[in-house]
Amino acid sequence: MLVPALLVLLFCFRGRAGRSPHFLKQPEDLVVLLGEEARLPCVLGAYRGLVQWTKDGLALGGERDLPGWSRYWISGNAASGQHDLHIRPVELEDEASYECQATQAGLRSRPAQLHVLVPPEAPQVLGGPSVSLVVGVPANLTCQSHGDARPIPELLWFRDGVRLEGTTFHQNLLKEGTTGSVESILFLTPSSHDDGATLVCRARSQALPTGRDTAITLSLQYPPVVTLSAEPQTVQEGEKVTFLCQATAQPPVTGYRWAKGGSPVLGARGPRLEVVADASFLTEPVSCEVSNAVGSANRSTALDVLFGPILKAKPEPMSVDVGEDASFSCAWRGNPLPRVTWTRRGGAQVLSSGPTLRLQSVGPEDAGDYLCRAEPGLLGLGGGTAEARLTVNAPPVVMALHSAPAFLRGPARLQCLVFSSPAPEAVVWSWDEGFLEAGSRGRFLVETFPAPESYRGQGPGLISVLHISGTQESDFSSGFNCSARNRLGEGGTRIRLGRRDLLPTVQLVAGVAATATTILIVITGVALCCWRHSKASFSKQKNLVQIPGSSDGSSSRGPEEETGSGEVQGPIVHTDHSDLVLDEEGALDTKDPTNGYYKVRGVSVSLSLGEAPGGGLFLPPSSPLGLPGTPTFYDFNPHLDMVPPCRLYRARAGYLTTPHPRAFTNYIQPTPFGPPELASGTPPFPYAAFPMPSHPRLQTHV
Repeated sequence: MLVPALLVLLFCFRGRAGRSPHFLKQPEDLVVLLGEEARLPCVLGAYRGLVQWTKDGLALGGERDLPGWSRYWISGNAASGQHDLHIRPVELEDEASYECQATQAGLRSRPAQLHVLVPPEAPQVLGGPSVSLVVGVPANLTCQSHGDARPIPELLWFRDGVRLEGTTFHQNLLKEGTTGSVESILFLTPSSHDDGATLVCRARSQALPTGRDTAITLSLQYPPVVTLSAEPQTVQEGEKVTFLCQATAQPPVTGYRWAKGGSPVLGARGPRLEVVADASFLTEPVSCEVSNAVGSANRSTALDVLFGPILKAKPEPMSVDVGEDASFSCAWRGNPLPRVTWTRRGGAQVLSSGPTLRLQSVGPEDAGDYLCRAEPGLLGLGGGTAEARLTVNAPPVVMALHSAPAFLRGPARLQCLVFSSPAPEAVVWSWDEGFLEAGSRGRFLVETFPAPESYRGQGPGLISVLHISGTQESDFSSGFNCSARNRLGEGGTRIRLGRRDLLPTVQLVAGVAATATTILIVITGVALCCWRHSKASFSKQKNLVQIPGSSDGSSSRGPEEETGSGEVQGPIVHTDHSDLVLDEEGALDTKDPTNGYYKVRGVSVSLSLGEAPGGGLFLPPSSPLGLPGTPTFYDFNPHLDMVPPCRLYRARAGYLTTPHPRAFTNYIQPTPFGPPELASGTPPFPYAAFPMPSHPRLQTHV
């Protein structure tokens, strides 16, 4: 037992005495913040000698307190081989390469690099802490970090804790190996929602992982945000509408401007506009522009205006050839959209609905006027028709017009009516002897006139007239052709000249003349007979003159006075003369023709007609013969039922039926009046139908 223990003890002593000095722990690279403490470890084994530290090859010394290096010292149990280097507070100059050396053993540790980190300062945002921006205008926000931060800090932008993208990073070099400042630029286009928002610029690095923040507030200026409304939005034409323009802006609103369809509304100011709606508001919106110091903005709105149909484009007339297609178009506008139909003038059948009418393979019967009709709106307003004419080009249509019969060797005229679309190239008259288009040729002359009427929608026509001077037998036996041609063909008609004989006309005229002569002879004979009978009766009468004031009916005779050679033309009644008046008793009373020389009251004339009841003169109703303003005529035949006698008789005591034949010697011969023209049905010889002329002058000398 004693021998093995001695052997073990000997072995251990030999192993211990044989080990050489070595490093149990060497320093390593270290990163430390500026101002904090740095500790570099160093532990040696099997070494009891001097230990020292070097900085970039410079020995710091072997004492534990390292005199001359106030911030440096060595710590640890030297007996156990611990020699740690401490630096506090660390400064930038401490950044170097450090070694732990056992000088007596000739040992050196691996170099350890000390890195000193400098935290970044709080960044600065240009224009902060309140940055004014304009909404919608791109802007740059600049964040800068100054100082000698190690490592170079990273500048980041945040909003509501969310990192913002769209930044750029830039650093400025002061001198080689050092930096002066770094900056970060944030690009953004602010909106109205960014007003009052807070943005954070953060400077972050390894020295300060949490970073340092600087916050700014956005103060946004923005042009007006406009809201435009109309009340009511749907309106009938003619009603009032109020537009309201509301806006928010920073800075405040400075003005309003109204427009309709792009044209300014004169006199409109402020946020309200009142108008009377019409159809134009449906297609010409109303806009409101609001301005402030930053800019302007506008909004527009169109009204839903209800109105009846209004014609926008009327159909155009068309001219097509036979067999071709034709189409018409018309445009109406209205709200709601009107219903458009097509009809033909004179017909009620609807040919088509919509803005277009198409006619295929038209013929002459399709020519005419076509109507585009728009039904009135819901309120019964608007509507109407527009028309266009369809002309179908076809060969001419020639029709004969009435021509009067002609006498042999007399003038004649033949007429034809020509309708043609397109216009005829020529209208030609032809007969057995030849043809004539215009002008004259021998006995023939052609004239052309425009016709006022149209035929089947082909427009105005032409009237061609063929004049013939001195007709011949051949003109009545053979016909005349009137023909016309255009580019589409030819048309014509045949006309015959009627003949009028001279003999029947002469006989008719002779018969009428003979009848008129016979009637005239009979009238003359009857009138002469009546006149002679009247003259004989007058010669048997005694002529008495009644002197005014006589009561017994007797009268004094004055000197005999001879009358002129005037003749009495039948019975005489009162006519409308200035010197004749009718007294209250109905008798005819004349003024004194001698102007008082013989103091003659006058002569009372009475017809042999008897007296009317009451003693007055019986006169029948006036005859309708004669013009207004002429003397009144009386027709006695219907009352007497007989031809009145051609004589006068004494009607009252003291009066004669006629003056003395020689009472007035110098009367001018009265102007004779012929018989009036009698109306149809008047009985022959209406007595009292001849007016008695007034005496233009009286003389009282015998």
